[in-house]
Amino acid sequence: MQDAIEAGAPKVWLDMDQAALDAAYDQSRYAPNQDDVKARRLMMSAVALERLGLPEIVPYGAGANETFDLYRTPGTNRPLVIYVHGGAWRAGRAREFAVLAEPFVQAGAHVAILDFDLIDACQGDLFPMIAQVRRATAQICAQANIYGADPARIHVIGHSSGGHMASCIVSTDWEEAFGLSPHILRGGMLCSGMYDLEPVRRSARSRYVAFTQAMVEDLSAQRHLARISCPLILAHGTLETPEFQRQARDFHAALMQAGKPVQMLVGTGYNHFEILETLANPYGLLGHAALVQMGLAG
Repeated sequence: MQDAIEAGAPKVWLDMDQAALDAAYDQSRYAPNQDDVKARRLMMSAVALERLGLPEIVPYGAGANETFDLYRTPGTNRPLVIYVHGGAWRAGRAREFAVLAEPFVQAGAHVAILDFDLIDACQGDLFPMIAQVRRATAQICAQANIYGADPARIHVIGHSSGGHMASCIVSTDWEEAFGLSPHILRGGMLCSGMYDLEPVRRSARSRYVAFTQAMVEDLSAQRHLARISCPLILAHGTLETPEFQRQARDFHAALMQAGKPVQMLVGTGYNHFEILETLANPYGLLGHAALVQMGLAG
């Protein structure tokens, strides 16, 4: 994508001009097969639903989208995975990601896939969306026994914009916001996310996200390292955009410097959408790592 940098154009972020920065936050420029991968995920989710059965729809608020799809494994006091889906903050629904639940259910964990309002319905404001996923997580942790889960074994996973939202979950001040222990989460996996929103604000994504300085400051997990109390796995593919790779590297370096337990996974040959498919495979890069983190790997 360096060819896209126009000679003499002013740099707006690091060594990138506006066109290059816009491309670096536009997955279609680096993953031309994204529609094929999405179609494959939808097909596999339909197959997974045939095997798992329809999930229980659990409300965490009064809003139409304030629910999560709960897939239960047999037994009680089981680990539980909270999954936050991506879609550039503006697309996707929980049911479309059922394929990701199957390997965890088979391994002995419950799975809660969150729904929430999308950015266009929020008039470009990320704050309501983050408030929703935090509230859903607080409810799941506080009421884990009701869902047959062990409250000491709650994990969160997010990908893409869901990786950003999951990073906001793990960097929540749980005690101040919800009166909960700061250690309510056992672990987290953040894949292909955005952990500092400043460059995102300068990109073409500002056409549909109404970024403010408060949003950048409050919703950038890299600026709130002290609140992170659970071990994290960060991941990205080598065929992702340079900015998504840099975001992961810089967040990893910041966490290491802060003395936080963190592991980096780099998926060679995977683009932004392909790497998510490895989460649906108990032997895949992400799927195996998540199961190991949860103590469920065979």
